Amino acid sequence: MSIEARNITKRFGAFTALDQVDLKIESGELVSLLGPSGSGKTTLLRIIAGLEHPDSGTVHFNNANATHLPVAQRKVGFVFQHYALFRHMTVEKNISFGLRMLPRSKRPSRHKVAERAAELLSLVQLEGMGGRYPSQLSGGQRQRVALARALAVEPRVLLLDEPFGALDAKVRKDLRKWVRQLHDELHITTVFVTHDQEEALEISDRVVVMNHARIEQIGTPQEVYDQPATPFVFRFLGKVNAVKGGLAGPTPVPDELDARHDSLAFVRPHDVEVLRYPNGSPTLAATVEHTNAAGSVARLDLRLRATGELLEVELPRARHAELDLKPGEAAYVKFKKVRTFPAADAAFASEPADAA
Repeated sequence: MSIEARNITKRFGAFTALDQVDLKIESGELVSLLGPSGSGKTTLLRIIAGLEHPDSGTVHFNNANATHLPVAQRKVGFVFQHYALFRHMTVEKNISFGLRMLPRSKRPSRHKVAERAAELLSLVQLEGMGGRYPSQLSGGQRQRVALARALAVEPRVLLLDEPFGALDAKVRKDLRKWVRQLHDELHITTVFVTHDQEEALEISDRVVVMNHARIEQIGTPQEVYDQPATPFVFRFLGKVNAVKGGLAGPTPVPDELDARHDSLAFVRPHDVEVLRYPNGSPTLAATVEHTNAAGSVARLDLRLRATGELLEVELPRARHAELDLKPGEAAYVKFKKVRTFPAADAAFASEPADAA
């Protein structure tokens, strides 16, 4: 089922949570809403679910206006960050709760309910655990139960609000791979809220990057990472260096930096080439401050001589060994891939979102 939010605005008192947001999600897509706290992502998810109502704008399911449709009639499955399982019920009872609460005319027989619960226990890889209670499960297992409960009523849309936020890093990584595999099997239209960039980039068909109640960019994980539309997207999706423009002087510099003094050039650490000596092409002179070869890549901190700015660089370990740079030594850098933005836009992008 497709979902479309049209011109959605939502305020809580003086705080604007969503400001004229437009978003279309195609049937069968897994889309992540990614952004810092207060960016509006959870409010948008709750409006899609019917748990909140917009001040203006409309929500459409399969092109039909669902803005005022009650939650129970939307056929939406919702998974919360903190599981929201019933502690006094077994896993099987938790999973089948939605089916048992259906009106008598729509409620399956006890046998059918038990069958459905068993199917879902198998689907979420918890066979044989139906008789346990939530307190007897790990955090990852409880989240799988919450997901199975959401799927029990055969929803047309699955909404996940920071579902792995309470779990440790290893469990999060395992679960997000599992959720992606599950989605590929079921093909349910899924909206996934997260503030974890790595999570969004790994799990999604498309990523919606949000900030200050608006959408900054929509695209595939590769598009939003490799082609950021704004300074905020650049900064939010991974490490980035922001280098001042207007560096032209006695020494030639890359064209991207030979610009207005009120501009900033953005370059990711792995897109910086490091040289021991100038090779005739425009470079920036720097001094090595720190090196660290532990891990899959080597990391260097270089101080640009022209501005005093610190540049973070990531190099293949073999290249780092070849250069053999030590703190205090001179180095020269050039940028393999760089984008320039007005400094005013870049400054706004660095401001934290309002808490909500």
